[in-house]
Amino acid sequence: MNKIDASDLLAQMRAMSAQVQALETPAASEAPGNGFSALLKNAIDQVNENQQQAGALTKAFELGDASVDLAQVMVAVQKANVSFQAMTHVRNRLVSAYQDIMNMPV
Repeated sequence: MNKIDASDLLAQMRAMSAQVQALETPAASEAPGNGFSALLKNAIDQVNENQQQAGALTKAFELGDASVDLAQVMVAVQKANVSFQAMTHVRNRLVSAYQDIMNMPV
């Protein structure tokens, strides 16, 4: 069974941090109206990618692939779960904000 390497995990965390920082700084060429929609689309795509990766690792483990470790599968599944829950909370907040705006008197 493979063990999780701390340096690999740290490198992945740093890469994710760099991605978040890149998303937080607006691009100079990006139009003001496209910022939020592009950010939301990127977040949804990332959640989808996490879920697909978790599904692929789960299937590989179930089929007996020796290169896939149970710990890898569990981390990928939990990562996909947490990202999906976070996206669900964001969606709920957006719907709530939309409803609040629509209920405002004109």
